[in-house]
Amino acid sequence: MRAQNISVDEHFYEYAHRYKELLLQWNKIHNLTGAKTAAQIDEFIVDAVAPITFLPSIKKGMDIGTGAGFPGMILAFALPDTHFTLVEPLAKRASFLQFVKADLGLTNIDVKAVRVEQLPPVSYDFITSRAVTDTKMLLKLSEPFRSHGTLLLFYKGEKVYDEVDESLNYKIIEKQNRHYLLIES
Repeated sequence: MRAQNISVDEHFYEYAHRYKELLLQWNKIHNLTGAKTAAQIDEFIVDAVAPITFLPSIKKGMDIGTGAGFPGMILAFALPDTHFTLVEPLAKRASFLQFVKADLGLTNIDVKAVRVEQLPPVSYDFITSRAVTDTKMLLKLSEPFRSHGTLLLFYKGEKVYDEVDESLNYKIIEKQNRHYLLIES
């Protein structure tokens, strides 16, 4: 599962391995993610963690619609000095995230089992999302949580070029089947 050109500490691999075990167990009963095999989960983990190669130092991050933990939980494993708020409205997924947090003794994660629109506005220096909605809607959903300099990272496919507004301060980083849309607000 070791990704190329990604520098993480040994705890990342321990956490990722345990996370994968738990996800495989829970997924049989609760259908938390489309990744059903260990190999598919490994691919999702590598996809989630790849941006640490180009991200600056982050203090406080939010993952909108984190699902079973991609990318927010995985980024929290890789960036232990960053505090992440994982927003997931589906109770079964939020319960899984809470269980993983407790099982691994993670202190840099808060799980919010609500829709992002229900949260009070608080500024984050980093907001991410994967497979939730189009870029325009993600910009709208993230607006109450952004301040000048907030970095947005949206995990997108090839259609990102159709979604991006040219007036934004953005970069698209392409890796295999993923397009990482990085926007500075």
